[in-house]
Amino acid sequence: MNDGPLTPQELETRRFPIGRFAVPGTPLDPDARDRAIAAIAGAPGVIRDAVAGLDDRQLDTPYRPEGWTVRQVVHHVADSHINSYVRFKLAATEDLPTIGTYEEGEWGKLADARTFDVEVSLGLLDALHARWTAWLRTLTEGEWARELLHPESGRMNLDQLLALYAWHGRHHAGHITGLRERMGW
Repeated sequence: MNDGPLTPQELETRRFPIGRFAVPGTPLDPDARDRAIAAIAGAPGVIRDAVAGLDDRQLDTPYRPEGWTVRQVVHHVADSHINSYVRFKLAATEDLPTIGTYEEGEWGKLADARTFDVEVSLGLLDALHARWTAWLRTLTEGEWARELLHPESGRMNLDQLLALYAWHGRHHAGHITGLRERMGW
C-alpha cells in the first residue's frame, strides 16, 4: 500500500472506485430497471462478501486517507438505504414531497457507526432489501415517474433514485474491496 500522499487521480479512484454516479435519462427501459432492482437486491450479499473474514483491526481501517473505516462504510450503507426506502415510499404516496436530508458524515461519527458489530447492519440490509425489492417489482410504469424534491439535487423520479441506489451499494462495496486488494487481505 502506498503510505505517501495520494495523487489527485489516486484519491478520485479511492473515493469513486466504480466512477461517479451519472443521473440516467428517464424513463429507464424495463431491462435497465430489472438490472437496477437486481443490483439493489444483491447489495447486502455484495457488502457481506466484501467484509467476509475481516477482523476488528481490518474493519477499523479507513479505505482512504480521511475516509471512513470499513465498519463505518457498512453502517453507512444501512443508514443510507433506510433513508432511501423511506424516500421511495414518500414519492410513491405523496405529491412531490420534499424529502429531508441527513448529515451522513455526522452519522458516521456516532458511536454505533464507529464501534458496533457490522453483522447487525448486514442483517438489517438483508431484511430491508428483501422488502424494498419485493415492493419495487410491483411498481407500474406510471409509478416509476413519480417524483420527489431533494433539497440538494432537485426533482428526482423513482427511476433516477433506483439507478442511484443500484450504484450506491456497488460504490461502497468497491471501497472495501479496493482496500482489501491494496492491503493484500
